[in-house]
Amino acid sequence: KEIDTRGLNCPLPILKAKKALSEMASGQLLKVVATDGGSVRDFKAFAQQTGNELVDQSTEGSDFIHVLRRR
Repeated sequence: KEIDTRGLNCPLPILKAKKALSEMASGQLLKVVATDGGSVRDFKAFAQQTGNELVDQSTEGSDFIHVLRRR
């Protein structure tokens, strides 16, 4: 599953990711595309707090890509 949170600032990308993860089965991957530079730090903290695995983080142009695995 993929969600586009471009143009949204903290905490909206996290909230949208949380909602999407709640609708997914364990082990499924969620790709979040964000433009908020703070989202890199935010998703690391979010993964630690929720027990979901942060599989990958990368930057493509002005986009920050976060991939989470549902716990």
